[in-house]
Amino acid sequence: MSKTILITGVGKRVGFYLAQHLSQEGYQVVGSYRTLRPALQQLEAFGVKLFQCDFYDIAQTEQLIAELKTNYSSLRGIIHNASDWLPDKEHECAITTIEKMMRIHASTPYALNLALAPLLQSNRLQFSDIIHITDYVVDKGSKKHAAYAASKAALQNLTLSFAAKYAPKIKVNSIAPAMLMFNPDDDDNYKQKALNKALIKQEGGEVEALRAVKYLLDSSYTTGQTLKIDGGRHLV
Repeated sequence: MSKTILITGVGKRVGFYLAQHLSQEGYQVVGSYRTLRPALQQLEAFGVKLFQCDFYDIAQTEQLIAELKTNYSSLRGIIHNASDWLPDKEHECAITTIEKMMRIHASTPYALNLALAPLLQSNRLQFSDIIHITDYVVDKGSKKHAAYAASKAALQNLTLSFAAKYAPKIKVNSIAPAMLMFNPDDDDNYKQKALNKALIKQEGGEVEALRAVKYLLDSSYTTGQTLKIDGGRHLV
């Protein structure tokens, strides 16, 4: 039985954490990354198989798909974590910004899901999983990152379509986080402002993403849903 899980965007933060901990729990993790980082050697030490792929490059994405089909006969799951966070800038080409956001958050997951569905269906386990990592802003929008928010909303909508398309063998769900981790350069004023937007005024941490992923992997009755891990922001 295959316990191979593909995680996109394992170079840092949540993707790195998921790859590390799922590999320690017995999964054969296959990870994609865009930028080579020294920390990736740690993942290789855990047995994670790494593929470099820039999802802004269609040819590289197609090459990744071809390599996965060649090297693996089945998949337990796909976790679409790869992301970018481009701000809206009026003085630059707006079409380029939203096309890039759509490419990494919607077009690439769409293509990977279609291409790799036969591997998910070939798994001898009762279920396989597709998990989309979206964002809290899907329900709210964003004044400064409208293209980003729109692309994550597209990914959340793909959850519904693929859940219906691939049921009952493949469960398809989203995880919509907010304020899991601050960036190293975030100042104290920004941190306090961000924390005040939630009922639970603390960073969720990467572990909350892992817990959400494990819940969805373990569930035999959850598909087409969005699991929100946002500290109760919708009630503030």
